[in-house]
Amino acid sequence: MDSVSTLFWGVLFGAVGLGFFTYGRKQRAVVPLSSGIALCLIPYFISNSYLLVAAGCVLVIVPFFLKI
Repeated sequence: MDSVSTLFWGVLFGAVGLGFFTYGRKQRAVVPLSSGIALCLIPYFISNSYLLVAAGCVLVIVPFFLKI
C-alpha cells in the first residue's frame, strides 16, 4: 500500500510542480520556477510517503511566502 500512496502523491506533486514551472517560466520568477522543478524531482529521491508529503507541502507553500 505504501507504493500506491507514494505513486499517488508523486503524480499529484508532479502536476502541481508542472503548474509552478510553467508559471515561473512565463513570469520569469525564480522561486516558482525552482519550486516547480523541485516538486517534479522529489518523488524520484524520496520513497517514504510521509516524508514525500511533508517535503511536497513545504515546496508548495514556499512560493506564496517568498516573493523574489
